[in-house]
Amino acid sequence: MDIQLVALFVAPITSIIALAYGFFLTKRILKDSEGSPKLQQIGRAVRDGAMSYLKKQFSVVFPVMAVLAAIIALTLGGGVAVTFLMGAIFSAIIGYFGMWIAVRANVRTANNAIKGLSPALKTAFGAGTVNGMLVVGLGLLGVSLIYMWSYFTFIDLGADVVAKNATSVLVGYGFGAALLALFMRVGGGIFTKAADVGADLVGKVEKGIPEDDPRNPATIADNVGDNVGDCAGMAADVFESYALTIVAAMILGGAIFGLAGVVFPLLARSGAILTSILGTFFVKAKSEKESALKPLIRGFIVSAVAAVVIFMALAVFLLKEPRAGYAAVSGIISMLALLYLTKYYTGPGEKPIVAIAKASKTGAGTNLIAGMSIGMESTFFSVLIIAATIFAGYFLLGFYGIALAGMGMLATTGIIMSLDTFGPISDNAQGMVEMAGLTGKAPKVTGDLDAVGNTTKALTKGFAVGSAAVAASSLFATYFEATGLTSIDIAIPKVFIGLLIGGSLPFLFSSRLIGSVGRAAFEVVEEVRRQFREIKGIMEGKALPDYSKAIAIVTAAAQKELIIPAAIVVTLPVIVSLLGAEALGGFLGGVVAVGLMLAFYMCNTGGAWDNAKKYIEDGNMGGKGSDTHKAAVVGDTVGDPLKDTAGPALNPMMKIVQIVALLIAPFVIKFIGQ
Repeated sequence: MDIQLVALFVAPITSIIALAYGFFLTKRILKDSEGSPKLQQIGRAVRDGAMSYLKKQFSVVFPVMAVLAAIIALTLGGGVAVTFLMGAIFSAIIGYFGMWIAVRANVRTANNAIKGLSPALKTAFGAGTVNGMLVVGLGLLGVSLIYMWSYFTFIDLGADVVAKNATSVLVGYGFGAALLALFMRVGGGIFTKAADVGADLVGKVEKGIPEDDPRNPATIADNVGDNVGDCAGMAADVFESYALTIVAAMILGGAIFGLAGVVFPLLARSGAILTSILGTFFVKAKSEKESALKPLIRGFIVSAVAAVVIFMALAVFLLKEPRAGYAAVSGIISMLALLYLTKYYTGPGEKPIVAIAKASKTGAGTNLIAGMSIGMESTFFSVLIIAATIFAGYFLLGFYGIALAGMGMLATTGIIMSLDTFGPISDNAQGMVEMAGLTGKAPKVTGDLDAVGNTTKALTKGFAVGSAAVAASSLFATYFEATGLTSIDIAIPKVFIGLLIGGSLPFLFSSRLIGSVGRAAFEVVEEVRRQFREIKGIMEGKALPDYSKAIAIVTAAAQKELIIPAAIVVTLPVIVSLLGAEALGGFLGGVVAVGLMLAFYMCNTGGAWDNAKKYIEDGNMGGKGSDTHKAAVVGDTVGDPLKDTAGPALNPMMKIVQIVALLIAPFVIKFIGQ
């Protein structure tokens, strides 16, 4: 049997199965009712705001991508330019349709909550699964199509030529996906947190009204932001990690195992997609009293165990090398360890969260100090897990082992993305129940789903950072392959300079994004105050605020900041390359090391402050409206742009610099040297 032909058709067929399953779930979700006219009106406002934002963003981003594609075509060839556009388009499709289903499922989840937990969970998780199937289906389909093109074009020259040509243009696919993900992360992150901070500071702190109170002029913008940041941004981010680990594994696998090493990642990913689909069938509430978290964990465990079996079977029977299976399994174990650690440091009611809540009793200052301390501690242990993963992969199979560990971490991407998108859908549903004034089971059901959604969102952020770091590390390994370097010597001044510049880039990048959130939030606060002051009857519920104003402010702020961070990330590796290939290698090492730590620190610290505030809101330490609560709101406000804007945006940033270095590596060696 020709294993190349098997991979050639199994991978795209599996991708189409995933997309078909997503389509089936979409049809099922859309059959559900949107509920009362008031609920439909709220749902329409959130939906219109989210989709108009995305259209505005694409109108800014697509011309930039077209110009870049033309430059790539002139310098690196038409093949890389085409795959670059394919990666960008697939990433955009995932962001668009992932959010399209989320803003239709939120109102249906709210309405189904009137009936009970099971129908509401089915709708929210079903919509999350659509997003998961889009990520894994299009991720594998893109790589498969490129491989099929290479096969039918070069098969007459031999299997090795097919593999070589496929891997040479695959880097363009990863670059397109990563750059589009950066735009989605940056724009979505600024939008969601500027709206959230603005809504919280005036609504909660100044006026003492709940988060999703319809009297708050920024509440619709806040709900729109959940979708823009957590659905569109996260989906595009994980998609490019998913695509890049396949690319890195195919490039490095071809160098070690030849054809079998190139085919292995395609078949392993195909199997992992099927295990994610299998896991979704186990996400059912056994009773109305069961915690919503338990069925989600059940589905995830089934998916992870099945993925282990498939990876080991392929390693033994295809590569005849069990160590390849062990390397992939080490990635799965690492992912589980990261999820556990993130839960401990950011999960509701955990010891560190209670400690931050307790510190809030003496004011915002001590709340901030406690949160920073816990964030720093969590970073150390998170980095240890990533270091252990890289060591295990390298110990087992060198650089190829690192790439396989990255693939292992992303083995359950389908179900992980389902859990992630479940979060903002549940959050929106709870807000809609509150705004529509629904009674009966609905407030309790959506409150429980929202609490679980906050946990799954925090967990998947840790997963996204960890998988991005391992993906960047495997790309770092392919840089050595492309340049012929065996090591870099940081005792050489120019290499050390590269290391320092690389380490400082994540700080410059993050400062731009956090500053943008602050400036936009300032405008939102001023606008919300103006409406409370000038529109009579808002606080009494006799007049509706103008929700569109806050949406317009954060949309404009997000578009304004899109281009400069991307330009910095793309051009800085080119500038550093003038010092030579080894200095550029030092730069890449600095970016990954510092970017990884800063991303973990920001995501975990922000998540801890958020859940400390929620712990107090649940009736502890004085409850809502107390001085302790006000201090915790300040901590949460400071943490918002860290955990939802700058921290997650570092994921695609780390990978883009690696890809740019890979693309320019031949020129650096030819014209500048090592």
